[in-house]
Amino acid sequence: MTTLPPAAGAPDTPAVTSDGVALPLGRSAIDRDADRRREEGLIERLRADSSTAVVVVASGHVRVGDGTSLDLRAPDAVAGPGSWFYLGHDGERAYLAHAPEPAPRFERGSTTPGWASLRDVGHLLSDAEAGLATAAVALASWRRGHRHCPRCGASTVLVEAGWAARCERDGSTHYPRTDPAVIMSVRDGADRLLLARSAAWPQRRRSVLAGFVEAGEGLEQAVRREVAEEVGLAVGHVDYLGAQPWPFPGSLMVAFHGYLDGEAHPGGSAHPRPDGVEILDADFYTREALARIVGSGEVVLPSRTSIARVIIESWYGGALPG
Repeated sequence: MTTLPPAAGAPDTPAVTSDGVALPLGRSAIDRDADRRREEGLIERLRADSSTAVVVVASGHVRVGDGTSLDLRAPDAVAGPGSWFYLGHDGERAYLAHAPEPAPRFERGSTTPGWASLRDVGHLLSDAEAGLATAAVALASWRRGHRHCPRCGASTVLVEAGWAARCERDGSTHYPRTDPAVIMSVRDGADRLLLARSAAWPQRRRSVLAGFVEAGEGLEQAVRREVAEEVGLAVGHVDYLGAQPWPFPGSLMVAFHGYLDGEAHPGGSAHPRPDGVEILDADFYTREALARIVGSGEVVLPSRTSIARVIIESWYGGALPG
């Protein structure tokens, strides 16, 4: 097996929040080189070039070396059937992604040597490798779930270097979709932060609220609707914070700080009323209280790769334990 040096990439300005914090999966230093995607035989030529580096990806996981860098491989070291995608170049070499088929299965919470979930390691990767891994996971997730034409149901084949799928029956072309979702802090008049537990989470897990944007809905409307539906609170003013992809399987997380509506909640204080379906419990926390219960292990926050963690620490004013 041939393992290549880490991706260096070109200087780039990573995606940052409105208060200057870099977003873990919003970073990149690779030229996506979209103009070359329609070149006939591009994937085959790059696979024949020993300088090409390959990101191996499966089920939201990537091949890793020491845990803080990708295990980039030469094309001849990647065997077996699967889908190939052109990710771009850094001025010195090209990058491909390979998604083996059938994809390996990973048990949540378990460790598989040589593999890591992008959720767990995304924040540890360099800017270049974070961008490569995020694009690779997004494309592989899309292909895994979209093998048939949405018009007629026939099989599709990858075209445009893996960035599109063409129906073998009617010739229609289909592209990866990205679903926008809002994710937001909710802050009361005392600047306490609302954290909640989803019905799907372990007992100690807490995070900010989030939800998909509905058809015909603006982002700020989605923030206010989700908060009202999930915890029965009215949000007034909202501030945009930032956005990053979340390719599990294909979301764009758009982050906001939201503030309780002073007219609906006189004095800027209110008791959340969880809906009991999506949200089981929710409460407001001061900075001191949150630091204490996170430090003791009473509460577990989202991973550092997530924009949820960025939102929480933006409100807190620094890094929290865990």
